[in-house]
Amino acid sequence: MKIIKFILCLLFGIMFLNAGLDKFFHYNPAPKLTDAQMKVYAAFGEIGWLLPLVGAVEIIGGLLFIFPKTRALGAIVILPVMVGILSHNLFKDPSPTGIAISGILFLINIGIIIDNREKYKALVS
Repeated sequence: MKIIKFILCLLFGIMFLNAGLDKFFHYNPAPKLTDAQMKVYAAFGEIGWLLPLVGAVEIIGGLLFIFPKTRALGAIVILPVMVGILSHNLFKDPSPTGIAISGILFLINIGIIIDNREKYKALVS
């Protein structure tokens, strides 16, 4: 079970590391955007600091998520971005593939948070 958890966390971390780096270096080809997506990205473009902030959080959270000692912190750091990705895929661009991928990643994130709940008790008590 430890090996499966490590592999899931490694893949999760690499996916977010890749997504964050792509926000700075634009090396992945952009897919064809729908009209709704064009409006969302135009709004993001108006707020010039938002995408670099999300990219930095994705990079930091992805790196923290890979290593077992920092995984609990990485899960909390990446949670707001993960909620945004899931809500975007559910409400703005409801494609079955996007919902499935973001749903699985969200469940992995929640699973790691539940697995590390003892580490968070000092924050809420």
